[in-house]
Amino acid sequence: MRIAQIAPLIESVPPKLYGGTERVVAYLTEALIDLGHEVTLFASGDSSTRARLISTAPRALRLHPVAMPQLYTLAMIERVRQLAYEFDILHFHEVDFLHFPVFRDQRDRTITTFHGRLDLPDLDLLARTFPDMPAVSISNAQRTPLPGLGWIGTVYHGLPSDLLALSTEPKGYLVFLGRISPEKGPDTAIRIARRAGLPLRIAAKVDRADQEYFNHVIRPLLREPGIEFLGEIGEAEKAELLGGALAMLFPIDWPEPFGLVMIEAMACGTPVVAFRRGSVPEVLEDGVTGLIVENEKEAVACLERVPMLDRCAIRREFERRFTADRMAHDYLRLYWRQLERLASWSEGAAT
Repeated sequence: MRIAQIAPLIESVPPKLYGGTERVVAYLTEALIDLGHEVTLFASGDSSTRARLISTAPRALRLHPVAMPQLYTLAMIERVRQLAYEFDILHFHEVDFLHFPVFRDQRDRTITTFHGRLDLPDLDLLARTFPDMPAVSISNAQRTPLPGLGWIGTVYHGLPSDLLALSTEPKGYLVFLGRISPEKGPDTAIRIARRAGLPLRIAAKVDRADQEYFNHVIRPLLREPGIEFLGEIGEAEKAELLGGALAMLFPIDWPEPFGLVMIEAMACGTPVVAFRRGSVPEVLEDGVTGLIVENEKEAVACLERVPMLDRCAIRREFERRFTADRMAHDYLRLYWRQLERLASWSEGAAT
C-alpha cells in the first residue's frame, strides 16, 4: 500500500526532545515500512525517517519559531494535494484541520487521527461542519465530548518493542515525566512525593504559555527536600530515568486523550499511579500495570502497594497491548476498510 503520513510541523519526526504526536507518527511510519508498505512522510525538514520525506518547513517550528506558522502548514497541505494521486491512503495527524475542506471530496481515502483534547466548545462547529470526515480517536474517552464527528475507530498509541527495556531493580524514587502545566499536575506530584517521604525527579518541558505557572507555582516547590528538576530530556535519558523509578506519578486534572508517558513507563516495567481521568482506565489495568486513584490522599496511601506489583507482568502487558507493530496493524485495518468503501462507492457510481 502507498501511504502518506502527514504530521504537524511544530516538532520534527521524531522530536529532538518533548513531543507526543510527532513521536507517534515516527513510530507508526517506521512500523508500516517494516511491514512492507511504501510510506511518504510530510513533516519538517529536520525529521529523520526511512520513508520518503517531503517538507515545506526546513526545521521544526517550536525550536525555530516563525512569524506565521500556519502558512507552512497550509503550504504542506497544498503539496499533499498536488501529490495525492500517488497514494492509496492519506493519513493526517491533526494539522489544524486545514485539510478538511481541501480533501472532503476524497474523504474515503483519508483518515484523520485526533491527538488532543476535544472538550473545547468551538470544536462542536468542526463536527457540525464536517460530520462526514473519517476520524480516529486515540482513546474512547477522547471522543466523548464530540460524538458528532465521523468516527471510524479508536487506535491506541504504540512504541517500538525495543525502544525501552524492562528494569527490575528500581532505585526508590518517584518520577514525573512530560510537560509542566496545571492540567498535568506537577504541583500535585510534588505534594504526593513529599507526603509519602519519597524523592521525586521531574523531567518536563516548560512551554511559553506555562512559564508564569512554572515561575509562581512550581519553582518555589523545587526548593522542597528531595525534589529534583531535570528539565526537558531526550529519548536516551528516558530509559534510565523511568526504569529506575519506583513508580511514575500521573496526577492529571484534565480529560487526558491518551498519555504516552504511561506506556513508556509500562515498557520499563514501572508502575503508574494515576488519577482516574480521561483515558487512564483504558490504558492502565488497576492493580496490574499501575494503581488508579481518585485524589492525592489515595495516591499517597497506595504507594505502599507499588512494590507488590510485578514489573515483568507490566512489561508483558505493554508487549501485548501497546507496541508500534500492533498500532500499525490496527491502522492498516482502518486503511483497508476505507479503501473497500471507496471501491464500493466507485462500483455503485459506475452502474
